[in-house]
Amino acid sequence: MRSDDLRRPHHPQPGDGWVECACGRRHWGLHGAAGLLLARRGPDGLATDVVLQHRAVWSHQGGTWGVPGGARMPDETAVEAALREAQEEAGIDPASVRVLDEHVLDHGPWSYTTVLATAVGPVEPRPTDSESLEVGWTPVDDVTLLPLLPEFARAWPSLRRRLDG
Repeated sequence: MRSDDLRRPHHPQPGDGWVECACGRRHWGLHGAAGLLLARRGPDGLATDVVLQHRAVWSHQGGTWGVPGGARMPDETAVEAALREAQEEAGIDPASVRVLDEHVLDHGPWSYTTVLATAVGPVEPRPTDSESLEVGWTPVDDVTLLPLLPEFARAWPSLRRRLDG
């Protein structure tokens, strides 16, 4: 059996849907969205690698790289959503994660929260549903070499500084 056969299909959740935003674009997540930027650290405490997801071609802005994440459910905090999505999409156990900070892209009626975190236990990310082509550790110095999700590309310099701050 191929590993692709083991991936779970996406099942609609209560927060799934498009929001027509005041910025003139459509965004995924009726209650906003969140993702997990998980770092692995070297002996000096600085981030050496981050978990990135290569988004399935059929998905919105497919073929790009970003963090595991997705739509928030009703009454779900951004941290809860990011940890749930990372577990669903990348097999990351929330018990192996220590949340450090949040970065919010706020568009008023819609927002995306990047939850910055560090691995506190062994983490072996892998694609666990059909939304990912690949998921794995990426050296922080190589992140910008990938075709990034445009909003993640714009946020990356600030996010990297905050990971090491």
